[in-house]
Amino acid sequence: MADSTGQEPTEPGHTGAVAADPYDRIAWRDLYARSAALRELAAELAARHAHTTDLLADAFLAAYLAAPRVREAAEMAPSRRFNREVVAELAASPGFAALRRETAGDPYAAALAVLAEAPALRLLLDRTEPVREAADRAAEARRSAGRPARTAGETARQAGATAGALGAGVTSADGAAGPASAPAAPAGQAASRAEVAARQALEAATPGIRAAARTATAQAVRVTREEAALMRAWGVGHGELERMPYEERARLAERLRTGRLARWAELIGRFRQMADGERARKVENATGELIGVTLGDDLSRVLPSELAHLGLPELRAVFAARYAAGELMLYDSRGEQTTGQGAVIACVDTSHSMYEEGPGGITREAWSKACALALLDQARHARRDFVGILFSAADKLQVFRFPADRPAPVEQVLEFAETFLGGGTSYQRPLSAAAALLAEEFDTAARGRGDIVLITDDECGVTEQWTREWQEARHRLGFRLFGLAVGAPTATASGSVLEALCDNLRPIEDLTDVRAAADLFRLI
Repeated sequence: MADSTGQEPTEPGHTGAVAADPYDRIAWRDLYARSAALRELAAELAARHAHTTDLLADAFLAAYLAAPRVREAAEMAPSRRFNREVVAELAASPGFAALRRETAGDPYAAALAVLAEAPALRLLLDRTEPVREAADRAAEARRSAGRPARTAGETARQAGATAGALGAGVTSADGAAGPASAPAAPAGQAASRAEVAARQALEAATPGIRAAARTATAQAVRVTREEAALMRAWGVGHGELERMPYEERARLAERLRTGRLARWAELIGRFRQMADGERARKVENATGELIGVTLGDDLSRVLPSELAHLGLPELRAVFAARYAAGELMLYDSRGEQTTGQGAVIACVDTSHSMYEEGPGGITREAWSKACALALLDQARHARRDFVGILFSAADKLQVFRFPADRPAPVEQVLEFAETFLGGGTSYQRPLSAAAALLAEEFDTAARGRGDIVLITDDECGVTEQWTREWQEARHRLGFRLFGLAVGAPTATASGSVLEALCDNLRPIEDLTDVRAAADLFRLI
């Protein structure tokens, strides 16, 4: 019988196993509306099993909420107690805490976890269909048990109204206690038996549910961690991801997983981590590599123990005398000049030979692009412009500019990393383009002392006229040229073109070793 709203009364209890406020459920509905993958999964499961959309919502909320609470079984509608058991086992899985470190507060990551759990949940649902059928029978029996009593009550009310209209007396205040209520007892007993059967079936299925939940959680942890590591490897921060619309983030993740350099994400990540560590090792205001202590009057290199003398009035005169005599103890160093202030420019060879693989199956291109991306980080950390110049033959050149005062769009970074020109190798055009960019920066912003890094696996000639113009530009602008010869030892031999052009040149033979370029990130 319908209630006052005209709807058939539903079973008592909650249909959602995870307690959540309306705003959290809005987050689920909003994400569900925007995720075609979630909708397809829900439609597939709903075509074969009941109440699966509620189960997906519970799995999402368990991963997403800051402090999820799984309701007690007694709070649940009988037909959803299976869902509750699944979510409770997910939350009790050994890997669930690790999963939530990736997903809590991040709706996209929580949805990714649900999709990763889908294979295990799908298999579980197929194997436990009788359990959920028993729960549905118990729910229907409970609804049926309530109908006779409601019918009897309605009959009594109608009889009382009729009697009042006819002036007849009513012998009792609750006419519903008459014979019409008699069928309620057998119906209630049937409902109780059905609930016992459903509970026993669920208890028997619990070990299988627990095993499936652990498998699902482990898979979700792996997938969410892999995607988080992939984003970090490409320099996409957590804050940037949280601001990114769902569709854009999904497209980005797909592109990172399937792009030309997707298999080298781990190498890119190691390069960036190494560069970050080398930045931390830099000694502020010191030149090159520290090799000991010397004497002098350079206050920028004074040892802390010398500066401590200034804190004692009786020793200040001694400090002044030693300073005048050039006898203060200073950090001694050797090597390159101080870090430049102009742009950092990476000229990356993309000729056909860069496809060649080295140790570990890593291509020369992958190593070079990973190094260039780490240089991009280096420039942004120092608030310097970065320019990526991809080159091959003299007629093939592509320039990517990343100004320091603007964010580096992920799409542009990916385009830079994935572009490959092919062809031969020519140094003159990319180096001329780099010098022209530094000249433009010098003329417009009065910034000199830029750094150019040439990464190549080949050696080629340059003309005498070009060499004179190059030397003039370097003298005027004060930039440095670092050379990295990837898998090309002859390019670094005595008398080579690279040796003549570069201020700092090194061969790169082991492409699995990112530390081969470590000192580069202390010098730039």
